[in-house]
Amino acid sequence: MSSAEITSYLEGLSEEKRSTLQALRSTILSVLPDAEECISYQLPAFRLGEFVVAGFGAYKNHLSYFPHSGSVFDQMGEELAGYEFSRGALRFAINEPLPRALVERLLAVRIAEAPSKGRPRHSPPPKPTA
Repeated sequence: MSSAEITSYLEGLSEEKRSTLQALRSTILSVLPDAEECISYQLPAFRLGEFVVAGFGAYKNHLSYFPHSGSVFDQMGEELAGYEFSRGALRFAINEPLPRALVERLLAVRIAEAPSKGRPRHSPPPKPTA
């Protein structure tokens, strides 16, 4: 159902916004073919298991990429030169899709933050045994 919800979200946008975000959607899915499309914070997103790794949204004067983490951009350095960003959103022009190499890097940094397999996301790490 979430894939249909994302399609519906995109259909409600102007052609320019829709085509740019559809390109981003396609890039994310080609980099992460096992990603599940979902809605997070009422916006299109992508997750691996229960771990949300990316999202996007359209606004009046820009588009945004959301890493669903406050620490991804801190690790990107000069790779984000030329973009406006806050802790949780990378803003980009309506008519300029994010380069594939940048999306790949954003996803790689976010995935590296993924919790270990076998441990629920919100559980504390196991205590060391004495």
